[in-house]
Amino acid sequence: MIWLTWRQLRLGLVATCVLVTAACVWLATTGPALARLAHRNTDVYDLLTDTHRLLFNGGIAALAVLPAVLGIFWGAPLVARELETGTYRLAWSQSVTRSRWLASKLGLTVLAGAAVTAVLATAVTWWAAPIDGAQGGQQGSLPSRMTPIAFGMRGVVPIGYAIFALVLGTFVGLVVRRSVAAMAITLAVYVFIQIAVPMWVRPHLVAPVSITETISESTIDGITAEAGGPFNITLQTPDSRDWAITNQTIDADGNATDLPAWFADCLPPPPGAEGRDSQGTVQAHPSTGTLDACLTRLDAEGYRQRLVYHPLSHFWRLQWAETALYLTASGLLAGLSFWWLRRRLS
Repeated sequence: MIWLTWRQLRLGLVATCVLVTAACVWLATTGPALARLAHRNTDVYDLLTDTHRLLFNGGIAALAVLPAVLGIFWGAPLVARELETGTYRLAWSQSVTRSRWLASKLGLTVLAGAAVTAVLATAVTWWAAPIDGAQGGQQGSLPSRMTPIAFGMRGVVPIGYAIFALVLGTFVGLVVRRSVAAMAITLAVYVFIQIAVPMWVRPHLVAPVSITETISESTIDGITAEAGGPFNITLQTPDSRDWAITNQTIDADGNATDLPAWFADCLPPPPGAEGRDSQGTVQAHPSTGTLDACLTRLDAEGYRQRLVYHPLSHFWRLQWAETALYLTASGLLAGLSFWWLRRRLS
């Protein structure tokens, strides 16, 4: 069965290995120079070339797509194709049991998929480490490895994604018994889970840090206002590479609230928005003050900012926790697949 499974898998595996090897060679060629550049310059973002940015974004895209591709093109047709064509009966009529048949096919496929993903994830994580979260001197930045857009494409968690996608595709194929339908359902379920976990599950896998800060010019990250709505303030976390989950204004009683109505009139006008008299002389708006005076009044009235965030130091704890979550789900799906094979298939 192992030899037969290898024969069925070898084309896709060879093609994937060639692409991953090419990507790793490219990363290994450009990585050392990038690391030296980041080591010598604080504002490394401003020195990055278009090729560097292409590789950074390409690494995120590749590791986002790879587990899904494995689940769709390796996992979903793994048994669905044989159930659809009826070739499984030939194996079952020999000395091979159903459980051994599925274990051989699923075990070899998962092992190969995990190995390929591990190689690419290691290469991308190593290459991107010097510039993850790099800030520009004037404007622009790269996402930190803690942010949802990059977290799932770093470290060990892509391996968990790949294993889960493969087992998910196999189980769906067992249930629907049609390759194309199994591929479509696998894609839909996998994409939904990849959206749901960062939004609702990952923030709670490890207890986040919660602090209450005084609102001041030195800590403000931004002041925004929706059309016709109240102003909102966001504060910086201690490290720009932290993952902020909640950035909320609270009143003196500790309740979430909007900024008071007077805050909009207190703010100074933006640069270039001052009024001018008939001679063209700049006139300050009579009801506005300085930003520092506005924030001092907020402080006097008891307004604070509640920050809930995961610091950069939580990266590996979250990585291992989420990987364990996906491996547990994969184990449950694998067990369900064996049960379905023995009890529901004839």
